[in-house]
Amino acid sequence: MTTFEKLKKCYESVKSKIDFKPEIALVLGSGLGDYADTAVDVYATLDYSQIEGFPQSTVEGHKGRFVFGYVHGVPVVIMQGRVHYYEGYPMTDVVLPARLMSMMGAKVLFLTNASGGINANFTAGDFMLITDHISNFVPNPLIGSNVDELGTRFPDMSEIYNKKLRDVIKNSANELGIKLQEGVYLQLTGPSFESPAEIRMLRTFGADAVGMSTAVEAIAANHAGMKVCGISCIANLACGMTDNPLTHAEVQEMADKAAPKFKALITECLENISDCINTGNI
Repeated sequence: MTTFEKLKKCYESVKSKIDFKPEIALVLGSGLGDYADTAVDVYATLDYSQIEGFPQSTVEGHKGRFVFGYVHGVPVVIMQGRVHYYEGYPMTDVVLPARLMSMMGAKVLFLTNASGGINANFTAGDFMLITDHISNFVPNPLIGSNVDELGTRFPDMSEIYNKKLRDVIKNSANELGIKLQEGVYLQLTGPSFESPAEIRMLRTFGADAVGMSTAVEAIAANHAGMKVCGISCIANLACGMTDNPLTHAEVQEMADKAAPKFKALITECLENISDCINTGNI
């Protein structure tokens, strides 16, 4: 089965169960999983296990389902739990959800994650607007036969994270009085955290934050013609920047603490992004 055939099968499986056209697709990272339970007027939910051929999330704290509904009237599809490359899936499966949400009708992919801060000016609990990314350390999701139904063989990546959407997010943060850092996100494979030497290397490459997701999803969505934006919650300072060893529990705890502000920011952004879509400004 080709990549597109598998994608089409998943799409038909969803459409046979849910009749809903989203405007914006939102991927919830660590600590944000309950956003869909508390901030959304839920139309329907669909467990990943109910979608034929869909990859299953195995990470603790990731529920593993789509939530369809409205955030202040904006039709959204939300991923409660993403699939990571370190779980053993091929990269085409890792990015299948992003492509699937594009097929559902979403024009914008809004990515969130919890990451480690590399920039010395960041502190745990900061939010970072993703301005660009470095994905050289993970397989490119477009390797293999091009899916012509989605996009061109050699897509431009000069503005993966849409500038107009970045401006919307910055303005939304200002309206709420929420401090927003900006920087470059770098994706590694995981699941191990980085060594101090690796963090020093990544800093010289120009990375401000590091994590195990997001960049490949952005590449696939950009290839499929979606507009992409992203915010990273700096859940901890990366290895070697403090004397403390890193744990997933620590990342989850800090992400949970930052969640209330993060949720408010996401809601404000979704409304403002929808306004831009409807007025043709993006």
